Amino acid sequence: MKIQEAIMAFSQSEKIKSGLIWVSQTLELASAFPLPEKQGAERVIKALMDMIIHEIRLAKSISGYGSWAEIEQSIDKAIVMINSGVGTESVVHLTKSLSLVTTIGHRSMSFMKEEGLI
Repeated sequence: MKIQEAIMAFSQSEKIKSGLIWVSQTLELASAFPLPEKQGAERVIKALMDMIIHEIRLAKSISGYGSWAEIEQSIDKAIVMINSGVGTESVVHLTKSLSLVTTIGHRSMSFMKEEGLI
């Protein structure tokens, strides 16, 4: 891993982790909403998921490090479930993605520590 790759991977992992946590929590909250509000929440969730996918693709192209393709596949499965109306069940895929992203962030931070950058 190169220093620039580690910095970019760490930065992207933090943004993506936040997005995944927000989506997971919003899915849990939305399950208790009445129908019109639930539909609005689902639109917000879909917009957040699109932003997360964009950040993953950006990470894949600028960092060159990590299992971003696997993360994107897991997110795609979650999106299919959300679009199918079983959004709360997609949390398992979001959790898997969160774990993979956390691993990338941890490895990047460890590399930066070894290099004396932090």
